[in-house]
Amino acid sequence: MRYFVTIGEKEMEVELGPGEIRVDGDEVLADLVELDGSEVHSLLLGQSSHRILVARNGTGDWALHMSGRHLRARVVDERTRAIRELTPVKEGSGNAKALRAPMPGLVVEVAVQVGEEVVAGQGLVIVEAMKMENELKSEGKGRISKIFVEPGQIVEKGEVLVEFEAPGDPEKGSEG
Repeated sequence: MRYFVTIGEKEMEVELGPGEIRVDGDEVLADLVELDGSEVHSLLLGQSSHRILVARNGTGDWALHMSGRHLRARVVDERTRAIRELTPVKEGSGNAKALRAPMPGLVVEVAVQVGEEVVAGQGLVIVEAMKMENELKSEGKGRISKIFVEPGQIVEKGEVLVEFEAPGDPEKGSEG
């Protein structure tokens, strides 16, 4: 499985395969073992052993504490990254305006209702494509103003699935 790990401004490609770990194409000797069911882990990196505190938050970030250093890491798997690249994010306000289908597929579930307040990262719609279910999430906070799809509906790439009004959006009334 391939992951993209970002720490600060540096992004690394990490491949986990049977019996090997590659970072940016180079094989590395590494092992991470959880200690006693806690957030404390033993990390073997090369010939050095480290104790590391690993905590995951709800936004996909990991807080890492090792040898007095505190780092934040964002870990994204290959499939999630591909989906995000197909769904452009508008820069600026951080508030979502519309959720579009990143690929053609079948709507399996709509997890929100008109009038519902949503936050960044909240699951909105599940679309099945190529026999895999993909949860499409909100890129920002807002209120659902319209839902254009229902379970069982086939959608095309780029089709608007859900429309939002941003908090305090003067262009929209309070629907719902």
